Amino acid sequence: MTAHDAPHPFLQALHALRERRLRAEVRLTEVPAPARIAPYAVALSAEVDPERSGDELASGRFVLLHDPAGQEAWDGTFRVVTLTRATLEAELAADPLLCEAAWSWVTDALVGTPYHSLGGTVTRVVSQSFGALDDRPDQVEVEIRASWTPDDDAGSHLQAWSTLLCTAAGLPPLPDGVTALSRHH
Repeated sequence: MTAHDAPHPFLQALHALRERRLRAEVRLTEVPAPARIAPYAVALSAEVDPERSGDELASGRFVLLHDPAGQEAWDGTFRVVTLTRATLEAELAADPLLCEAAWSWVTDALVGTPYHSLGGTVTRVVSQSFGALDDRPDQVEVEIRASWTPDDDAGSHLQAWSTLLCTAAGLPPLPDGVTALSRHH
């Protein structure tokens, strides 16, 4: 199957993803999409600002699925499936509201982007070193898996996920009315 064989709505979605401008800190790469979930899919991998700090602050994956026949669980013909991982400050490990706060990053990022059927999970991972490694600080990671059915162009949903990724990385939000000038490739 070639891109020319894809239905028009999926081609429009691909165009919207290509044209979306994201923050300069977000580096996107197209990766192989899952083949068995939907007849048409595109997957993007991203990382936030690995050069500024020397460490990867946040990374993840954005997948757009399309089934022209629709899928009952999606309540539509498109589905966005995302994964976001971030390393957080060690003192957040004991915060009982960490998972709730991380889920609010998802819902906050989607404000103004029409969607429905949102669902997901937040996982907290605390790594503590022992023995020869006990001088390493504890490490806290959060993993956010979320999916939703988009009600408008795919580009706005990529933008919302990019906002989630930057929030998880601890980057301050762009002020209202400010648009990122760099273009992803």
